[in-house]
Amino acid sequence: MPPLRGSGADPEAERPQYAGRYRLDARLGSGGMGVVHLARSSSGLRLAVKVVHAEFAQDPEFRGRFRQEVAAARRVSGAFTAPVVDADPDAALPWMATLYIPGPTLGDHVKRNGPLPPGELRRLAAGLAEALRDIHRAGVVHRDLKPGNVLLAADGPKVIDFGISRPADSEMRTETGKLIGTPPFMAPEQFQRPREVGPAADVFALGSVLVHAATGRGPFDSESPYIVAYQVVHDEADLTGVPEDLAPLIRTCLAKRPADRPTPDMLMRLLSTEMPAEAHEEAYAGPPAAAEAVVPAQVAAPGQAGATHVRDRSPEVAEPARQDAEEAAPAEAKAASAPRRRWAVWSAVAAVLAGAGTFAGVRTMGSEGTPALQTRTPGATAAAFRPWHTPLVERPAGHPAEMPFCTYGASALFCVERGLKAGRVDPENGTVSWRKPGEPVRKGDTPPGAPVFSGGLLYVRSPDGKRLEALDPSAGGQGATRWSKDLTGYDADIRFVGGTLLLTARDGTVTALDSATHRELWHHRYPAQPLGQFTAYGDGRTAYAATVAADGATTVVTAIDPAHGTLRWERRLPGSLTPAGTGASGSVYFTAADPLVVTRTAAVVRYDPGTHRVRRLPLGAPVDDAAAVARGETVYLLAAGGTLQAVGDRRWSVETSVSRASAPVLDPKGERLYFTGADGRLLAVETRRGALLGQTPPRLATGRTGYLEKLPAPLPDPRHGRVYAAAPDGTVFGADAENPARW
Repeated sequence: MPPLRGSGADPEAERPQYAGRYRLDARLGSGGMGVVHLARSSSGLRLAVKVVHAEFAQDPEFRGRFRQEVAAARRVSGAFTAPVVDADPDAALPWMATLYIPGPTLGDHVKRNGPLPPGELRRLAAGLAEALRDIHRAGVVHRDLKPGNVLLAADGPKVIDFGISRPADSEMRTETGKLIGTPPFMAPEQFQRPREVGPAADVFALGSVLVHAATGRGPFDSESPYIVAYQVVHDEADLTGVPEDLAPLIRTCLAKRPADRPTPDMLMRLLSTEMPAEAHEEAYAGPPAAAEAVVPAQVAAPGQAGATHVRDRSPEVAEPARQDAEEAAPAEAKAASAPRRRWAVWSAVAAVLAGAGTFAGVRTMGSEGTPALQTRTPGATAAAFRPWHTPLVERPAGHPAEMPFCTYGASALFCVERGLKAGRVDPENGTVSWRKPGEPVRKGDTPPGAPVFSGGLLYVRSPDGKRLEALDPSAGGQGATRWSKDLTGYDADIRFVGGTLLLTARDGTVTALDSATHRELWHHRYPAQPLGQFTAYGDGRTAYAATVAADGATTVVTAIDPAHGTLRWERRLPGSLTPAGTGASGSVYFTAADPLVVTRTAAVVRYDPGTHRVRRLPLGAPVDDAAAVARGETVYLLAAGGTLQAVGDRRWSVETSVSRASAPVLDPKGERLYFTGADGRLLAVETRRGALLGQTPPRLATGRTGYLEKLPAPLPDPRHGRVYAAAPDGTVFGADAENPARW
């Protein structure tokens, strides 16, 4: 689904909180047929959920077309599309959930950055030709290929929205009903013989899409759809501005007769014969030193003089603040970031695959000049420790491994995986002292996520997410169940804040339980936080929740005392913000989303609750799908694709060899940052300059293929100088944190 924020407000009746079992979070976009929301599966997988407008849900013909779209999207290959995860065409408001793909649409990218350079245009053509080949092999004709239905993902273009006309997008009609397609990107036969439209119509649309990507306009251009329809059927295409080497190929795609157009296979062969030598993108040079913009907060804390209800405040401060920050950035920073905003990750994927096990492109952007962190001589405890790795479950030869997820508490490791409710692991040598079997692994089961140690008990979730259990973690307790709770009616995202368990009902009401005794501490609803999802950092004395406005311009942040549920403060801040952590001075840090792509981080924002001051630190170039952690007055961002950077008091950026990683974790002193890769490597980076301190060998799974929905974060054990991690081969392992160079 297009990761774009729509404009305008939807009727309240068309803003459901759930689609099936998926809670709908940020609104990604709005079109003629419905609204697209960002959501998460119970395993944490990010989804784009399309919910049909109520007016069309009452139309049996439209419901039939929506069923057809779901069926078509399920048939095509997920390599070039957004795979369907779940759908219910028969719901009161029909919906479809697909895997969320970070990246702008081609139309939005061209509008924002201008036409694609020749090399990127050729790669786009090759990617779309390959996508159409697989779509047509599945027996599907798209019929509405256009820039808005092409996502520029990190691993190539993705085609979305299959075979559905948009009733509100066009006033043109055929004799049999509604126009199927979008006039500037339709083939002549779609106007003349709509019942005879075949795969060649998608090739014509591909030619029109490439002209738009090369010039910013279509080959047939008019404000009137009727004139465009006449031009498509009768006039020659205007290829002014199209690169000379691609113009003949595009002209053949735009042939009037379907039989005169090349097939996707032919296009792939033609494009592969003359691939330009300049296929490699420039190496990432790291973000320039970011300017800091000071922005006034909008809402005083409730109870203060002049306080205004948070929903009544205007977001007019957001855009001026963003403009001020951009104007304050050095001119050379803008010049350097512009090319990197373009679609510059094609060859980086190949570089990652070819260079596994290496750090690349280290750039130190700060001026500290600090030497690399010196590891101290291992003490007696570290010297006696021998690295270990052990499987949680012994499996027969050839049986696929399961990814473990672990937590640390009471001087032990506690791990879960699919088919194992919990196991207790001795952190000294990896011995498993007890195992508590879980339900048999079933097709479609999601990864369990890490257990939680709180109040002296070990908390685990059932595979379906409908029950929470508290287990006896002691060596002799064997994981016996001490308490359980039915989670029906509660949000799937359970939060623990110190010794407090927070359960959120579907109406947003938060109930706090003492995690040791399960006594109810308080029960409260926060009107500004309809999802009620609070998170704590540092000492855990304050918990924070954030809700982004429908237009993405502002975010309401609520801070509470988790022990009593009382409100500490509430503010509306500019931008689409996600909490990242707290600073040493009591400040709160957020990542700020790109205004057009909600999962692309464009800046780090610092808010001081005492002074109400907001400081925005723009990144040199936006990064996709970044996980963040804060310490002191620095935020560390690890993005999809491997970019790791520090923003704040420390400024540096490195390119790692980890194309997909876990969330980064800091040791308690903030001297080292740990994360794991999808290949099972554990990496350690020092935080002063971003230098790699060490990494373990890969531990890949055998007998299993496919996408790992979750990656477990490492677990530093500062008391004993160790760090623990888990790998896709089903093992848990311990490493000497004092000397990562020897991993």
